[in-house]
Amino acid sequence: MKRNMKKRSEHGGIIANLVALLFLALFCAAVYLARHPIMRFAAETWVIDEPAAHADALVVLGDDNFYGDRATHAAELFRQGVAPFVVVSGRRLRPGAGVAELMEHDLIERGVPKEKIEKFTHDADNTREEAEAVGKVAQEQHWKSVVIVTSNYHTRRTRYIYDRVFPKGIAVSVASARDGDFDPERWWEKRKSIKLFLHELTGMVDAMWELRDANRGAGAGACLIVRRAANHTVLHLCIHSSQFLEKIFCPFPLHSLSALIS
Repeated sequence: MKRNMKKRSEHGGIIANLVALLFLALFCAAVYLARHPIMRFAAETWVIDEPAAHADALVVLGDDNFYGDRATHAAELFRQGVAPFVVVSGRRLRPGAGVAELMEHDLIERGVPKEKIEKFTHDADNTREEAEAVGKVAQEQHWKSVVIVTSNYHTRRTRYIYDRVFPKGIAVSVASARDGDFDPERWWEKRKSIKLFLHELTGMVDAMWELRDANRGAGAGACLIVRRAANHTVLHLCIHSSQFLEKIFCPFPLHSLSALIS
């Protein structure tokens, strides 16, 4: 009798293992089949495009791509009357020239009058240093609001940094410029797009580390914030001192999330 019970137990264990393996295989197959929607959702969620309707200045971040996509979008926003002038922010390359001069040329080509363009040359090595430099100019000029124009893949890190570095009392919104090297719909198909996305992820980790004191200063505790944008609602989750999670891992537009689930 004991022998029969032992055989039944072994038989039951084999069936349980087979069922577990079957579920694992089905799960892996589902992930594989859904890999493109998942990667598409990740990139689309990463991109932020919430420019204010009106601002004191449009600020185009430096190091535009080969196609001048940031300048193109800034020119479009200028023609829409979002701001009375455009500030081109660019690194100094030589004593008499820099990225700002190239971007000024691109804006003029796209219909922005030269007298409506302000060049801002700096020696910043990264987005945080550039944000600090632009913030000083914003204070000196007594701006109350700015729209930051940058590439689509760069928008989330940009907003994260500007929200923490920019002077208090100056409203900042971010406008996403389409990028010829990064298509959120199919970014995994191009090596350069993959490099750009991975660079942004590592850059965000670096920014979170550098700005960890600013995160601690935001206070402790847990909170759930509902924030309404132009065409969707966004949820932000802040947990104790790990408030850097806000706008990174919990910023999903509800309509995108429901579309993924359905």
